[in-house]
Amino acid sequence: MQKGRASIEFDEPPAILSSASIAGKKEGEGPLGSCIDVVELDDMFGTDSWEQAESAMQKQAADLALEKAGIRKKDVRYLFAGDLLGQLIATSFGAVDLEIPMFGLYGACSTMGEALCLGAMTVHAGYADRVVSLASSHFATAEKQFRFPLGYGNQRPYSATWTVTGCGAVVIGRADHNASGCPRITGATPGQIVDLGAKDSMNMGAAMAPAAVHTIRQNFEDFGVDESYYDRIITGDLGEVGKKILLDMMKQSGHDLENVYMDCGIEIYDSDRQDTHAGGSGCGCSAVTLCAHILPRLRSGEWNRVLFIPTGALLSTVSFNEGQSIPGIAHGVVIQRG
Repeated sequence: MQKGRASIEFDEPPAILSSASIAGKKEGEGPLGSCIDVVELDDMFGTDSWEQAESAMQKQAADLALEKAGIRKKDVRYLFAGDLLGQLIATSFGAVDLEIPMFGLYGACSTMGEALCLGAMTVHAGYADRVVSLASSHFATAEKQFRFPLGYGNQRPYSATWTVTGCGAVVIGRADHNASGCPRITGATPGQIVDLGAKDSMNMGAAMAPAAVHTIRQNFEDFGVDESYYDRIITGDLGEVGKKILLDMMKQSGHDLENVYMDCGIEIYDSDRQDTHAGGSGCGCSAVTLCAHILPRLRSGEWNRVLFIPTGALLSTVSFNEGQSIPGIAHGVVIQRG
């Protein structure tokens, strides 16, 4: 199953049995609003804090994904989940009522890709029949931790992205007779950390784009393919700035992605109408777009094969205040129509 230097090719591809997406009011007003399963108009999700709201969102997404798959919590062996907060508090508090053994993941905004890779590997290896992979983010919790309190009213540069309030969850299982028509995870290219010295926390697209480029190139090399192999090559949240950098870097290496490329951060918002500047970001950005936009098109047959590459900027408030650069990472997942 080892393919090339870094990739995995599953000879019995695990299936994505179901998916669920939960998002906030702003995301519901965007281009994908009608595709999202649940749009919650109260960004507090009926709780007393932003962090509790994100936990509630995670549990709701997981419960809905399980309901769609027609399985119970006790039928799931492991949970792979993460968020942007310190000590993964949105996940740890949100997952407690699920009563599923959990692996807490931190890959910044690439966490959904990491969760999909590890979930598929676990199922394929026979360590579990079914797992749940999910990731979430919340605009207010991310702003409070990484930038400024909302009441500060700071101005945002045009290179900045808007953290998505949302959660996406998928159930991954063995491809048996119950998985007819379900998209399959046929391969994965886990990413390595790439750091070209970017330091602007308000321009994370520039920090993450080189990592996405590295993963795409590695995927092409390991599988012996090029951009024509995929109906879409989809990054997580590079936004408008990161998109331009990625396309330029790929073109310099002989690959023109213009006709197959899209970015979840650009798809989830109408930047002109919603004033989100460079687009969307956060763990929930790629997770919600995957569940609400990408998987439905694979199920319908509109797309046959995609390379899904959630992207992450691996900074913290400590590293930023110490003046360190922002390492990037991007995990590639090959998803094919069932």
